[in-house]
Amino acid sequence: MERTFDERLAVSLTLTIGGKAHKVIAGSMKRFALDLWSWGLEGEAEFLLTDNQSQGGQDKDELLADFLKPDLVGVSLEVKAVLPETSGRPSHGALKIQGFVTEKSLVEDAVATSGDSDVILHRRYGIRFLDAARLLWRQHYPCALYTSKTMKDVLEAHKGDKIRLAYDWQAGLGTTHSVLFVGLDPQSGVSFYDWVLWYVHGHAGVFTYDYATHGYKFAGAKDTSGTPLNLHEENLEALEVLLPEVIRHDVTVLNATAESPQTQPVTHKQAVAGIRQDVLLCTPISDEVQARVDLETARLKARGPEMELAWRSFPEKVVAPGTLVKLPTHEAWAAAGVAKDQVLRIRSMHLSGEVSGEQGEEEVYGDTYALFSFRMRTRLEPKDESHVDLPAWQPPIYPRYVEGLIVSEQGAEKDETWQAYTDSATSLDGYKVKIPLFEEQIVPAPFNPNLLPGHFYFPAYKGERVLVALDFQRAWIKRFLDWRTGARMPQDGQGVQLMVGKTPENGTALKHYYTDDKPVFLMQRTHDKDTQKIQLEEGTLLIQVKEEPS
Repeated sequence: MERTFDERLAVSLTLTIGGKAHKVIAGSMKRFALDLWSWGLEGEAEFLLTDNQSQGGQDKDELLADFLKPDLVGVSLEVKAVLPETSGRPSHGALKIQGFVTEKSLVEDAVATSGDSDVILHRRYGIRFLDAARLLWRQHYPCALYTSKTMKDVLEAHKGDKIRLAYDWQAGLGTTHSVLFVGLDPQSGVSFYDWVLWYVHGHAGVFTYDYATHGYKFAGAKDTSGTPLNLHEENLEALEVLLPEVIRHDVTVLNATAESPQTQPVTHKQAVAGIRQDVLLCTPISDEVQARVDLETARLKARGPEMELAWRSFPEKVVAPGTLVKLPTHEAWAAAGVAKDQVLRIRSMHLSGEVSGEQGEEEVYGDTYALFSFRMRTRLEPKDESHVDLPAWQPPIYPRYVEGLIVSEQGAEKDETWQAYTDSATSLDGYKVKIPLFEEQIVPAPFNPNLLPGHFYFPAYKGERVLVALDFQRAWIKRFLDWRTGARMPQDGQGVQLMVGKTPENGTALKHYYTDDKPVFLMQRTHDKDTQKIQLEEGTLLIQVKEEPS
């Protein structure tokens, strides 16, 4: 459906390298292409620069030295139609794009001279560029722990100085969480960009790129404010109606806790009987189950029709993804009644231009505008469409494992006590575990028998070294990593023991070991110098109460 047309455009490209701006005007441009989405952009451009001072000319290529550097290159591209101005026609607005270069190319045109060697008169430069977050966050793989923080705090900590963020999503970003763990591994290929999109999708949020501010916005719903722009029929070529695939399944949310199992169906009228997707949870917190039911209900909402619009000329007023528009009122643009009188939103755009072959380089070089063979199309959706368009992303891999130390505030500092902390919001008991790697932040972990059956009650003690599994918003003790002080016995005696109590000097021990290859069993209670013990060995039963000398 896309149509190619000749359009006189003022195209301006600025490359900023190391704080120095290099401007390329339309007369030097050879081609450009832009893909603009609601969530970001990518583009490419080729341009020709002349360097003929060595041959007595006046043109010098000032870009070359900086272009060859590995410095980050900022890109600013402006596109505007050039038409005769009249008192009744307003000035055309410019589509302004910003990004950063991800790929560069360079071809030098050598020209033969009367001498023995060729000389360089022209260089053809090529660049590919992306929006800031897509370029930089795709190379960002942080492993960071946050406690008593919000998701907004996490995003602010990782935006850097090139990414601008705005927020209108209190429910998704403003809630304080006991644990937020960003545990990304470069070997997995799941970047911070993937992680952000995974979070937005999983919490039914909206992530958009603002083409006016060249920043990003996190929101709880799409923006429907603003006055729609009326599109003119003379700018438009054709309209195609697209009907997205309809969801044909129901959802069942299952909670597999033994004490209060739940099965909650989420249905909709377009589902085919017997076709469903099951979501399995295992949580004692009923609010978490209801939150997932609400999320799955929102996801089952049917998508509305979309429209693909082809253009025959560049519009007077600036349009970009997010712009609200209305199609001409003529019946030809009603799209079988789908678009009639509707306010629509531009969801994506594609535009590209190549210098027309009808004009030679000498005709346009140095001019601020040129005649381009141009193509442009846009994807439209209804203003109230709730479906959120996102780029492809990969889910992060959890858990990651770190070492921690059990926290207990019972007893003296030296006492190896245990403590269960009750969560005021859920009434569930839990450990507190200090994570030395992450500035000794403290995370909660379930207070449960772990790998022991329930008739053993041996809580983890203060200072015990444990392996902690960190998920996105929770942590748990995976295993125990060391012996308690005084618990290890000599290998020669093949001894084993069970120690209970606050310290070796204030507790009870059950020991079994060998002397001369004969078993010995000892039960001993110790409190400072006071000891009581029962010892069984070959031919002897010893029961002793004793106060050790100072």
